[in-house]
Amino acid sequence: MVTDPIADMLTRIRNANMRLLKDVSMPSSKAKEEVAKILAAEGFIAGFEVTPADPGKELTLSLRYTEDRERVINGLRRVSKPGRRVYRGSKDLPWVQGGLGVVIVSTSQGLLVDRECRRRRLGGEILCEVW
Repeated sequence: MVTDPIADMLTRIRNANMRLLKDVSMPSSKAKEEVAKILAAEGFIAGFEVTPADPGKELTLSLRYTEDRERVINGLRRVSKPGRRVYRGSKDLPWVQGGLGVVIVSTSQGLLVDRECRRRRLGGEILCEVW
């Protein structure tokens, strides 16, 4: 049993990315699907698919690489963990790699990237950083 499913998802992506795999699969959940939507919208992954599996559903991410087979995702870091939750207001959200990366924040209006949180003046729990 996994106690931190988001950290498990990020680890699976990190491991597949290091091996230059095309796809990575994992058990699905609503939170993981929302993170996948954000990663796809920000251009870090090519896309994702949710398929029925036994038991539950399976989430498959298609990773992106450049034409020279260089990684699009250079780093993933889990910020807020079950043992130490990290909350920030909209003005205190960190910048990742000088704005080249994104911070995924869990807000009262769902999962959002840091730019959208600043625009809407929303704070929340910082889930992870991607660059």
